[in-house]
Amino acid sequence: MADHEPTSAPVPPTHDELVLAPKVLLHDHLDGGLRPATVIDLAQASGYTLPTTDADELATWMVRGASRLDLTLYLETFAHTVGVMQSRDALYRVAAECAEDLAADGVMYAEVRFAPELHTERGLSLDEVVQAVVAGFADGSTGRNIRVGTLVTAMRHAARSREIAELAVRHRDNGVVGFDIAGAEAGNPPTRHLDAFQFIQRQNFHFTIHAGEAYGPPSIWEAIQYCGAERLGHGVRIFDDMSAAEDGTWELGRLAAYVRDRRIPLEVCPTSNVHTGAAQSIAEHPIGTLAELGFRVTVNTDNRLMSSTTLSNEFAQSAQAFNWGWKQVRWMTINAMKSAFVPFDERLEMIEQSIKPWYHGRMDL
Repeated sequence: MADHEPTSAPVPPTHDELVLAPKVLLHDHLDGGLRPATVIDLAQASGYTLPTTDADELATWMVRGASRLDLTLYLETFAHTVGVMQSRDALYRVAAECAEDLAADGVMYAEVRFAPELHTERGLSLDEVVQAVVAGFADGSTGRNIRVGTLVTAMRHAARSREIAELAVRHRDNGVVGFDIAGAEAGNPPTRHLDAFQFIQRQNFHFTIHAGEAYGPPSIWEAIQYCGAERLGHGVRIFDDMSAAEDGTWELGRLAAYVRDRRIPLEVCPTSNVHTGAAQSIAEHPIGTLAELGFRVTVNTDNRLMSSTTLSNEFAQSAQAFNWGWKQVRWMTINAMKSAFVPFDERLEMIEQSIKPWYHGRMDL
């Protein structure tokens, strides 16, 4: 399990080839990955009003609404998906379909996150929300080559993070594998939720923090050095702590060097970063340089509906832009599996029994 970035750059694999490859997804939002037809069905059943009741038009509307180069504006599109996810049946269906869709894309292990506090408008308790989602993931995974772990998320602009952290711990033996905070980053530093992170740590549990997406190194520094984040949700703005020398080499600032040296995983979401303005384009996305310099990079979808993407698509676009071959895909897949929140022996088994055997022979190792 070498943890360094390979140097050769063969022909990039195609999208269709990548669909067949076993992949690992660490950063995917449940309310950002609904099928457009499901959003419409659930809206009609609950009396919720959508901008359109045509599935293709709704999908286009979501992508257009999310592609406004601003994280706060991007997040506005979630009002409609969250709006239709207010019953047990709706949550169960969305979670089951999520597992089905990820499995169809070749994802063998996924950690999917959602914020229970956003789904209680029609009387569900927080525990009922989590139970419905976990059940949906379990049933949607049955008979498919996928395992889905749930990440319970607190909203960083709200004041319920300790309560949500306790909720995550209550369900740690029933499908929940970790805790997270999400939402508008600017003005809502992770240290506002220090009590929640310390509680998670005292319980010997796991957490990741959205940091370094819309806000730069100070957010990443707080997430790591004050809150103790095990992984960085996005983390792409660590690039702001790096500078290029005239000879083409890169100089790492103290924080960037620390993140790389400590092997802190970066949950990078290329297409989403372009949509929120964190990167100008896939070709100009820092993931290419971060991978080349040996950061523990993982590739992720963030919000499949809003970004009209899949994990295979994220890999295909990045591979084309940075001339990645199967070695790089394998390396990042193993990075992600190493960084998952399931027990070490289970991670190792998936790497040795599923990931390595499939990739063996598809590149010159």
